[in-house]
Amino acid sequence: MANPTQPGFDLRSTYLHLADGGDALPIEVRPTFWQELMSGDSEAADIRRITDEGGWLVIRYPLTEDTPQWEMHPAGDEILVLLSGASDVVLEEQGGERVVALLAGAACKVPQGAWHRILVREPGDLLSITYGKGTQHRPL
Repeated sequence: MANPTQPGFDLRSTYLHLADGGDALPIEVRPTFWQELMSGDSEAADIRRITDEGGWLVIRYPLTEDTPQWEMHPAGDEILVLLSGASDVVLEEQGGERVVALLAGAACKVPQGAWHRILVREPGDLLSITYGKGTQHRPL
């Protein structure tokens, strides 16, 4: 008997949470996901898993325009992999800003606690591997 085919999931609408113990949990994205995660007081089990246990979020973002704010991850580094297009990652560091130019297939490590944003030179897709606990945003 043949095995039934099961569709994969799209990382744009279903994030993947990689727990420190090795478990991987798909999380359906809802409009309030980031607000719930950053507030830290969500009743949702998937959000509580991230805020209570830590672990990594694997996310695919369409990049069509510059990010409208700065972002920072206080609990861990972030790995950004540009899947297509061209973008610049702007890192705020002591003494100024550092720009990392990304073309399709290139990656960038955003250090833990570094404020950063993305400038889109050519629309594309970005894969983010983020230790999401405590993520913060601030205006440009």
